[in-house]
Amino acid sequence: MDLYLIMQSIVDNYGYLGIFLVAFTESFIQPVPPDIFIMGASAFGLNPIISAIVATIGSLFGGLFGHFLGNKLGHPVFIKLFGDKYLIKGEDFFNKYGVWGVTIAGFTPLPYKVIAWLAGIFEMKCIPFSIGTLIGRFPRFLIVAHFGYKAGALFGLTV
Repeated sequence: MDLYLIMQSIVDNYGYLGIFLVAFTESFIQPVPPDIFIMGASAFGLNPIISAIVATIGSLFGGLFGHFLGNKLGHPVFIKLFGDKYLIKGEDFFNKYGVWGVTIAGFTPLPYKVIAWLAGIFEMKCIPFSIGTLIGRFPRFLIVAHFGYKAGALFGLTV
C-alpha cells in the first residue's frame, strides 16, 4: 500500500484525529501534504473550520518536532534526508527572510518540513517559529477546507 493510501485511510477512519496525524507527520518527515485530506474531509462532511484548526495544530506540533530534530541532529542528518542543495538554499532563505520565511513556507507549497528542520539547525527560537507557523498555516488550511466544503456541497457530498 502506498503512503497516500495509508494517509487517506487514517483520515477516513479517524476523522479529525486523522487530519491531525497527517499534518503532524508531514511537518517533519513524510512527503504527502495534508491539503488534499483536509479538502476531502471537509467535502465529505467534517466541519471545515475545525478541520483547519486541527490541521494547523498538528502542523505546528510536527513543525516543532522537526525544529527539535534539526537542532539536535543538525547538518549531517539533514543533508542525508533532504540533500546539500536544500541546506545551502535554506541558509540563504533564513538569512534573507527569518521568521517571515517560516510564514511564507507555511502558506505556500514550499516544503514546510525542510523549513522546520532548518529553523532548528539555525537555532531559531521556538516562539517566533510557532508564530510564523500559525500565521502561515492556518489561513492556508482554512482556504483548503472551505474549498473542500464548497465542492462537497456543490456535488452533494456533504451531509
